[in-house]
Amino acid sequence: MARIYLGAPLQDLTGGVDEIELEVSTVRALIKELDRRYPGIAESLEASGFALAINGEIIAHPAYEVIPEDAEVHFIFAIQGG
Repeated sequence: MARIYLGAPLQDLTGGVDEIELEVSTVRALIKELDRRYPGIAESLEASGFALAINGEIIAHPAYEVIPEDAEVHFIFAIQGG
């Protein structure tokens, strides 16, 4: 199972859940499962233009990436400001 870390921007949608273990093999499957559990999260992710780190490797456009078994996955969001 992959360990998924959900950053602060997503925790409003997850009721404060910041970490979850899921058995998923691709980023698309991960987002689909997250949206099933936390409706609206897929739309929020799409709107934010997120990146993902899988086992420490940052992937800017992760839609088709494979998630290895026992991976650590972190959602990364752009820093906004001026």
